[in-house]
Amino acid sequence: MTGKDVPGLHEAQDAIPPGTRVNVTFLGNEDLEMRVAAAQAVKEAGFVPVPHISARRLASQAQLEEFLDRLQQVGATEHVFAVGGDPATPEGPYDSSFDVIRSGVLQKYGVREVSIAGYPEGHPDIPTDVLWEHLENKAASLAEQGLGAVILTQFAFDTDPVTTWIRDVRERGIDATIRIGTPGPAGIKRLLNFARRFGIGANAMIVKKYGFSLTNLMGTAGPDRFVTELADLLAADPSSGDVKLHMYAFGGLRATAEWARDYRHRVSA
Repeated sequence: MTGKDVPGLHEAQDAIPPGTRVNVTFLGNEDLEMRVAAAQAVKEAGFVPVPHISARRLASQAQLEEFLDRLQQVGATEHVFAVGGDPATPEGPYDSSFDVIRSGVLQKYGVREVSIAGYPEGHPDIPTDVLWEHLENKAASLAEQGLGAVILTQFAFDTDPVTTWIRDVRERGIDATIRIGTPGPAGIKRLLNFARRFGIGANAMIVKKYGFSLTNLMGTAGPDRFVTELADLLAADPSSGDVKLHMYAFGGLRATAEWARDYRHRVSA
């Protein structure tokens, strides 16, 4: 959710299980008050806030500490997501999320677990070998500092690169929980636009495999087929380790929560 989504959170509250992690983004067009208010709303609703720390958007260490201090005051610093962020040029001393992680600042404000980004289909602006180097360095640094780690990935439409990437992560000795990004139900045109923006594979074959209809871009698609296939593949490969989902609520928090609830009912019936 974003800072603007607090009303949507309240609307979806009864459809989200207590204790669910809810990420709170760090957008350039939102301020400190909006980010903290959103994290507080998540906490007060009975969920676990995971506020984002966008490294390249931070102008100084003082700004980072102010953010963490305010989050700690509302009980929202145990879990954070450290990400590089969009600006091509850093606004301050942090060129990457690794710089924030190794700064030693996080523990001062009660951070116990840090989510870091994973890219099963690569990144449009970062070479693959650099992505692996960064992932290994961040995982190692968190372990050295006694902090928990979660790898939270970009969203995907195709299970093949996802399962290959999971195997590669485990072969590198990284045993952190992996949360595979999955779009909740949303308009097909909207999902394809997000995919293009983030460099995610969405060719005709993948689109069909996921369940899109290119002849009906006005329709809505959910991740049923993707999630079912991924679950089956992971169940057949115990070396995958602890793998969960992270739902991107492109179609709204309530629609996403209701999809997750209904899917669980279907598979357990």
